[in-house]
Amino acid sequence: MPFARKEGLKIRIRHADIERRVRAVAGQITKDFKGQRVHLIGVLKGACFFLADLAREIDLETSIDFIAVASYGKKKDSSGQVRMLKDLDNNVAGLNVILVEDILDTGLTANYLLRILRQRRPKTLSLAALLDKPSRRLKPVKGDYIGFTIPDEFVVGYGLDYAERYRNLKDVCVLQPPPQ
Repeated sequence: MPFARKEGLKIRIRHADIERRVRAVAGQITKDFKGQRVHLIGVLKGACFFLADLAREIDLETSIDFIAVASYGKKKDSSGQVRMLKDLDNNVAGLNVILVEDILDTGLTANYLLRILRQRRPKTLSLAALLDKPSRRLKPVKGDYIGFTIPDEFVVGYGLDYAERYRNLKDVCVLQPPPQ
């Protein structure tokens, strides 16, 4: 991670720990939905790494779709408005749907997406997130499958970005404030 050190990033969660936790979350999903099919919906772009690793570890028939929303743009704070950028490609009625998020932060995005998905009548609807930052919650939301709970720090890596940068980092890192 030489370029990340140069950028002043501090590792919050190492890749090896992420791998272990993804396996554990996938194991719980496999147990909870034993013998059933699950349909994972990844929230683009941040959840793509988590979704891919999670899907490979779930020992069930698994299908995948993606949805894209925007609430941050190129800022560190949510705008408070959630906009749909890309809707699902498939009907989810009657499916065991798991919405896969990179991070639960304010709860605005997750609440918006869960409301939309409930209207589409899935058999079950669950929420999985790599990271949970409950101290920032503006809307109540609780993940069913959580990788890690973290403090109120702005993190990047493993899919999470700042202005489309840092997604490719294997670790989750804290983005230090730039010098004034």
